[in-house]
Amino acid sequence: MRNHFLLSLFVLASGCFLTSPVTADEGAPAPREVAGNAGAGGYLSAIKIMPADAAGVVMVPDMPGLCEAWQKTTLHALGNDASMQPLIEASLGAEGGLWSQVGDKVGVRPKDLYEIGSGEVVLAWLPFENDRRQPSCLCVVADIRGKVDAASNVLDRIDADLKKNGATRADVDHRGQVVRVYQPKTRPGQLKIEEVVIALTGERVIAADRQSVVTELLDAISDGGRDSSLAKDEVYQSVIKQVAERTEIQTPGTNLDWFVRPLAMGRIIRDVAKVDRGNKVKILNLLEDQGFDAIKAMGGTVIVAQEDFDLLHRGYIYAPPVTNKPDRYRLAARILQFPNGDLYNLPGWIPASTASVTQVNWKLESAFWAIESLVDEAFNDQIFRPTIDGIREDEEGPQIDIAKNVLPNLGEHLVLLTDNTSPVTVDSERVLVAIEIRDEEAIRAAVEKAMEVEPDVTLVESVPGVDIWKVQRGDGDDGVDQEFFDDFQFEEAIDEEQTPLLNTWAIAVVGKGKGGNQPYLVFASHDTFLIEVANRIQAGATDGLASLPEIKSLLAKTQSVGADQVAIQRIVRLRESLRTKYELQRRGELKQNDSVLSTLIRRMMDKKGEQEIERPNVEKWPAFDEVQEFLRNASSFVETTDGGWNLNSFILH
Repeated sequence: MRNHFLLSLFVLASGCFLTSPVTADEGAPAPREVAGNAGAGGYLSAIKIMPADAAGVVMVPDMPGLCEAWQKTTLHALGNDASMQPLIEASLGAEGGLWSQVGDKVGVRPKDLYEIGSGEVVLAWLPFENDRRQPSCLCVVADIRGKVDAASNVLDRIDADLKKNGATRADVDHRGQVVRVYQPKTRPGQLKIEEVVIALTGERVIAADRQSVVTELLDAISDGGRDSSLAKDEVYQSVIKQVAERTEIQTPGTNLDWFVRPLAMGRIIRDVAKVDRGNKVKILNLLEDQGFDAIKAMGGTVIVAQEDFDLLHRGYIYAPPVTNKPDRYRLAARILQFPNGDLYNLPGWIPASTASVTQVNWKLESAFWAIESLVDEAFNDQIFRPTIDGIREDEEGPQIDIAKNVLPNLGEHLVLLTDNTSPVTVDSERVLVAIEIRDEEAIRAAVEKAMEVEPDVTLVESVPGVDIWKVQRGDGDDGVDQEFFDDFQFEEAIDEEQTPLLNTWAIAVVGKGKGGNQPYLVFASHDTFLIEVANRIQAGATDGLASLPEIKSLLAKTQSVGADQVAIQRIVRLRESLRTKYELQRRGELKQNDSVLSTLIRRMMDKKGEQEIERPNVEKWPAFDEVQEFLRNASSFVETTDGGWNLNSFILH
């Protein structure tokens, strides 16, 4: 995997698959301070020695405590199930593919941290944007008090492994500590400086892929902390304060914390994943120019095995307004308008087979006009408004007045559904978006005009009173997204080999139906999905997802954790949601999946001459039917606040 930040969040939790509960008999130090009190017993928390500009941080306040809590979860039971053992060993075992992704960077692998960590463990990604050869650093700091001998043995093993692979070692004395500096064997074509640097003190193991980071951390420890540390940073403090006010950890040490500066972390991921290579438009620079730098940071706490939850997350996106206007932000960032509203009941027409439902309150008309500056900057020309005018005035086009007849007649609430058909194939995943509309006739007329000039459209008359327009792209056509780019004269800004986001899609205006009070503009990846939903809306169906006892219970639990006035609400049935992805990955067919997400991933990762990312031993995965019993339902909701957004989510036990 290339996204090291998300990967590490996963491995720091899932690694407890391979650990047993830590008891006093096993040598764990007592008493053990958790991060909130670190320093009270003489131990200086890593956040007090980390630089203030850290781009991303994952912190386990108490590694043994977290692992002990993990033993109580259904997810742990999944890992211990006999059918899962080949997968766990192949991916998370001593030679597993996931461990190596972090360990290869700094020598110390996550599995080692479970063996030697006696308290706080922190992973941090640090930016060095002025260093073009190595613009970032990954750093690990682990409390090893009470396990110094075990840590020494692990470092000896690492030493042997690195030397076996051709690395050379030079020891440097710094502040009375021995710093081991390994220079891995240079690979053909290697441009970046790579080194593995490790220090073992009486209290910590410090490892990084940059020597100066390790020595500066040792300096900060000797000085009793860093003057400009992450712990003192105002942005960091703002995030953790908002999270702490909404978080109750009943058993200290059973949580995992995280903190990210999105743009800085995005640049690190871009460097690691080699995204934006040769592109004319640098996405992160564009977002920063367009006001998205207002999102200063985000962070949260994941609590393990508390009450009815396997995992309970409280987070916060810190984005203080930059203007005193209602839209709060500048330029394209004004699309971030998600007003709170009463927690929605699920519409009765949502099919019972649905895998996930997302409901969003969004000022769509304002958001549409907000992207004008982004489009114009991306293509270095004022083309947005002329294109909108052209759609209205072109005699060979649809002649739709978007500003007058479309946008004002869209509502501010949309519903996004996903489901999976059986048997599992590359086109099993289906997506449907339903947008509430104010003027049914105006939107219907606009859709009809658009479809009349669409060359690959078929009118599907499967639902009485509803015109369903199906678009099936022919061979060699670049698809719906290519046509969009052509309309905006974007040909030179996209890759030559672009594939369509969707080869087939369907659109319709669906009226209120029996007992209904809301018409919808509906777009779907599959016409069969749209037909099913349209029939249910017209019939006033009430026997759908909302009627299932498991969903009623899930929504009640969502309310109990604070969902009242929300901007975004989402429920996920993990069994139904993961089935297709799991089976396709197991069969080696996920890359050919016909979903929008898979297409976007292919666009990001598929480059000529680049080695394909290796799948983690998928041939050893058990069949999905053998593991699905361990997958529970999940829920999340977002609340808009004066200074950003509260994030809330959970997976049931």
